[in-house]
Amino acid sequence: MILTSLNILNYRNIREASLEFAPKLNCFVGLNGQGKTNVLDAIYLLSFAKSAFTSQDSLNITHGEEMAMVQGVYSYSEPANGLTATRSYSESGPTAEGGQTTISCGLRKGVKKQFRRDKKDYPRLIDHIGLIPLVMISPSDQQLIDEGSDERRRFMDVVISQLDRKYLDCLTTYNALLKQRNALLKQYGDAPNPPDDLLEVLEWQMIEPAEYIFAKRTAFFEAFEPYFAKTYAQISGSAEVPQLRYISQLQDRDLREAYVRTRQRDLILGWTSQGIHKDDLEMRLGDYPLKQVGSQGQQRTFVLAMKLAQALYLSYSEPASGPTVEDGLTAKRSYSEAVRRKPILLLDDIFDRLDSERVERIVEMVQGDDFGQIFITDTDRQHLTDILKPNNNAKIFHVENGKIE
Repeated sequence: MILTSLNILNYRNIREASLEFAPKLNCFVGLNGQGKTNVLDAIYLLSFAKSAFTSQDSLNITHGEEMAMVQGVYSYSEPANGLTATRSYSESGPTAEGGQTTISCGLRKGVKKQFRRDKKDYPRLIDHIGLIPLVMISPSDQQLIDEGSDERRRFMDVVISQLDRKYLDCLTTYNALLKQRNALLKQYGDAPNPPDDLLEVLEWQMIEPAEYIFAKRTAFFEAFEPYFAKTYAQISGSAEVPQLRYISQLQDRDLREAYVRTRQRDLILGWTSQGIHKDDLEMRLGDYPLKQVGSQGQQRTFVLAMKLAQALYLSYSEPASGPTVEDGLTAKRSYSEAVRRKPILLLDDIFDRLDSERVERIVEMVQGDDFGQIFITDTDRQHLTDILKPNNNAKIFHVENGKIE
């Protein structure tokens, strides 16, 4: 997918912008607080139907305005099977004229947001996830190290959901059931006769989505870890030995039996102690926890390697259930066979706290064939100009007080 143009109206501090992009590298330069990150957030919005920074849509509308609009036009990259890119897509996938599709999002205070593909509203926003794969790398990714396991589970969920719609459905179902079980545990924690029958019904309903999620996370990690190891070595110059490990209670126990065995303890605790909501990714350098022994540069390298590996994983993994394409030769062909799934890559102010050699390796890496279209923000125009000299097709935009040139 290539984002060819972007129109923004009243989104955060950007009152109006109409931008045309290069197919590979696009850079936004300006001082902090001028709106560079807001451009990237508008692009993120069109992939995930939400902001990367807030769940409250009204906060994305420019102060003093009643509505905002973001619209992007995307073209499909050259199909891997050699067929031309200008064919129409079935209703289950993109509906494109001339290999293009338009995604728009309208925000209005006090009104449900309007999200459209080619002028058609989505019945469910969840149906859009995965259509336009995207990876965003920003300073907030440090939370993967600093915060609890929920951040690392969210990392896995965002990656897998872009390839597997059933996974996202199972995750939604499991979280809703978990919330109900926790509410019952809190309500009846001190009761002499807790509702074992109700708890048992919820537990039985939780098992199927939990097992599906566990299986998909296991398969994801097995495919993802080699990309991570390779990417880390490229960035660091093989200076350190990183370790990443997927940890889940379901690796050594039957969930149904675990629910029964821990039910009384859960009633005392007031929350569910067993399940895939306790999964984690363990990060280490050598034999020691990354958070304890890693320098700022090493921690930043670790997170960057994870996010760049995420982009590679999305590029080369088959969607489990996704759009299909009518090619005129065979009945239906999977979307991944027809269109290379290189995700859009957003790099927001990532060069702080990294030495010049690692920055150079990162830029060289993402300009290669393994990565698709890239959007970079930085405060130093000369810095970007120097590192992008080999690429004559890069576009550089200057951002000042929400205005983009």
